[in-house]
Amino acid sequence: MTDLISVIIPTFNRGPLLLRAIHSVLNQSYKNFELIVVDDGSTDDTEALLNPFINNQTLKYFKQENSGVAAARNLGAKNSSGAWIAFLDSDDEWLPHKLQQQLLFLKANSHLQIVYSEEIWMRKGVRVNQKQIHKKSGGHIFNECLKQCLIAPSSVMMNRSLYQEMKGFNEEYVVCEDYDLWLRISSLYEIGFIPEPLIIKYGGHDDQLSTKFVAMDMWRLKSMHSILINKSLLEVSRNHLLDRMKEKATILLKGYEKYENAEGIQNVKEILKDILS
Repeated sequence: MTDLISVIIPTFNRGPLLLRAIHSVLNQSYKNFELIVVDDGSTDDTEALLNPFINNQTLKYFKQENSGVAAARNLGAKNSSGAWIAFLDSDDEWLPHKLQQQLLFLKANSHLQIVYSEEIWMRKGVRVNQKQIHKKSGGHIFNECLKQCLIAPSSVMMNRSLYQEMKGFNEEYVVCEDYDLWLRISSLYEIGFIPEPLIIKYGGHDDQLSTKFVAMDMWRLKSMHSILINKSLLEVSRNHLLDRMKEKATILLKGYEKYENAEGIQNVKEILKDILS
């Protein structure tokens, strides 16, 4: 196998955690990769910690003004050259055969352009079990992706052409940018899945995006609204989409009305017009 894989790690003020992520890439059994770290405006010692890797050309380092994780991933992809793109969040870790197993899977299933895997979850140093609602699968999983963000960015490998077709992550999304991309992809294509854990996903720390933003369902609703307007869907998928949108819009509207959030109320009502029309 000679395919070059571009590995992209976005990071922001996570120096020590970033080193763990980097070493998990360097320890991969598959060695034909380029490693790109995009620093999203860190103010800690990230750059100093990376200097040894930068100086010996172990990785390519880019730094941008703080613009969000979507912009950081897109910048990394723009400056990459691999036939395949794999993302790794700076607080996560890959198991040693991650790249090799995913590349073999994609070669054996040439009709697929993207694959993700099962995960090991760690919370504050303790392994935790996933619940039934987090059960993952492959194939045509648009309906499953509507319900929640099933796919961890750190578990994904995709063909460069697919990433380019999708125009990458939507940089307008301050959160749920991954949910949005997987939804756009799954509305059109089959998604590969490896049921074996290939990553360790860490949680429970204070700087997780999922703990920093409220009303994340507003961003999910925005993504679904975009799919509704711009995609041609099978009737059954469209019905699932409309049902899920109505459910989330109803919940959001009640919350915004309770806290007298006029902007939120207006945003949801505008989307409801398209749902109910």
